[in-house]
Amino acid sequence: MSNFLPTLQQNSSNNFQGDENNLQKTIKPQRGFKWNSKQPQKQQHPAISSLNTPTHNNSSNSSNKDIIDFNYTPSHQLPYLNNRNFNNNSNVPKLAQVSSHKDLKKLVETTLNSDSVLEQAIKLPKGENINEWFAVHTVDFYNHINMLYGCVTEFCSYDTCPKMIATNEYEYLWNINGVPKSVSAPDYVKYLMQWCQKIFDNEKIFPTDSNVPFPSNFEKNYIKPMLKRLFRVYAHIYCHHFNEIYEMNLQVLLNTSFRHFCCFTKYFKLLSNDDYGPLLELVNELS
Repeated sequence: MSNFLPTLQQNSSNNFQGDENNLQKTIKPQRGFKWNSKQPQKQQHPAISSLNTPTHNNSSNSSNKDIIDFNYTPSHQLPYLNNRNFNNNSNVPKLAQVSSHKDLKKLVETTLNSDSVLEQAIKLPKGENINEWFAVHTVDFYNHINMLYGCVTEFCSYDTCPKMIATNEYEYLWNINGVPKSVSAPDYVKYLMQWCQKIFDNEKIFPTDSNVPFPSNFEKNYIKPMLKRLFRVYAHIYCHHFNEIYEMNLQVLLNTSFRHFCCFTKYFKLLSNDDYGPLLELVNELS
């Protein structure tokens, strides 16, 4: 990931107008939508090394590190699309359970690291609604990014990250009262997560009843803008907090989650090369 694209300032605009009073912590049981509504939690971590990069690391440094278990099991791998009534759990398999880092590593390596498995994980199941497929994946990405960012909040502060940037050439702005403004990385992520959750909580956009259709502008007005902005959190983590991720032994999990995101957005053409910005080279390599 050595050569980045030319200078470009990315502006983030919020096109969704919602009622602040309707912001609720919700679980969508009918369609299988489930997201983590908690704010990212700070974690305690060992000293940070500066010797590693997102695509190359020194394996000799990975022993005897503090381990944070993170079960990467996308909800869409469950066959709920054919069993939407979750009141009957007999047909719904349990998520894979891990009790140690060894189990976790094995789980990750046998899920999305295989090209054939990943291809099946992102392809639209025959006869299913593509908007529902977009919705489920977007909620999954929201959850994974929220958890990954929660692991670096100790190091991502107003002092360390006063601007939401990837490389110095890419600053991501947030639309405040109709005006794109520079904000700190913690504020950007906070605004983004709140904005996404307001969309998830809107029954007219993300209906819980499987008999209620998604809006006709669902992909263009909601899925693409959300994925575009969620990608920026990946970009910030890779460019500014990968060493912390590595020291926590979460680099495989970050790469797995990001590879899933890249393959999905590339396969369905949900983001452009400009949207991938400073990580375009890594995106092309992973997808």
